[in-house]
Order: sequence, then structure tokens, then C-alpha cells
Amino acid sequence: MSKKLIAFYSRADENYVNGLIKTLEVGNTEIVAGMIKELTGADVVKIEQMEPYARDYNECIAQAQADQRQNARPELRNCPETISEYDVIYLGYPNYWSTMPMAVFTFLEHFDFSGKTIKPFCTHEGSGMGSSVSDIKKLCPTAKVEKGLAIQGGSVRRARKDIEKWSKEGSL
Repeated sequence: MSKKLIAFYSRADENYVNGLIKTLEVGNTEIVAGMIKELTGADVVKIEQMEPYARDYNECIAQAQADQRQNARPELRNCPETISEYDVIYLGYPNYWSTMPMAVFTFLEHFDFSGKTIKPFCTHEGSGMGSSVSDIKKLCPTAKVEKGLAIQGGSVRRARKDIEKWSKEGSL
């Protein structure tokens, strides 16, 4: 039986959800990660930047866009020393301008994913997976990257059946 890890980036505070700015106690991607944990029993690590983005939505957007334009690699806090014991990594993130937040790039470049299976999932407000799956394949060319799951942020609490079906697909 393979050992599984859920590595995810999520943002609470002010978020764009269903066309409105809403304050979230728990980020949408973290809610999905929790459901995957319940379904799979996988270990969990939250990908967090050493310097988090602002709580204010518009400030956060400006900071995250600047990081993306600069191709930044934010320093991570509480990053595991190794992921060598894991065979399957569920990789979660919100869609930021058609790809992943730059902290997820930092995470992927930090580890050797040779021979591992990556199952990407993202939350979004209409843009789906964007180019994130191809970006993961570029960053982790020796990993098997399976079909991603895109869930609209405002629908995460009603997505359990889709998450369950997706979590069972592929090599698992």
C-alpha cells in the first residue's frame, strides 16, 4: 500500500467567491484538502509562505501578481525535510492567473519527485486548472502527473462526491 501526502496552499481572509469579496475563516483549497484527508487517510502539509500575503483581497492580489511577474520563489515555513516516504502526492492550490501560487513552485522545486504520482487539485472562480498541470509536468518531469480536479471555490462544500470519484481514479 502506498503512502500518501496532501500538500496544499490555501488562503483564508478576504477572497473572491461567486462574484463577491468574502472573508473566509478557512480557505477553499484547505476545505478540499480536509475532504481528501477524510477519504484517503493521507498525511497533510500546508504550504505556507514565510511572509504571508495581506489579509485584504486587493493588496493580496497586487502582491501575488508581483511575485508571478518576477517569477519569485517565496521562502516557505514549516516545509518538511523530505517527502521520500510518499508515493502519491495530492497537490492543492487556488488558481492564480492560470497557474499555481508561486509558493507552490517553491515547494515543487524543493523536492525530488522522481517516481512519485502527483494528483493536482485546484479551486477557482471560473478558470479551472489553467496551465497548472503542464507547469507541474515541467517542474517535475520524472513524476507521473495525473488528471487534475478543478472545483469552483464557492462550491467546495458541495463537491465531496466529485472529490471522492477523482481521488479513486488513476493509479490509486
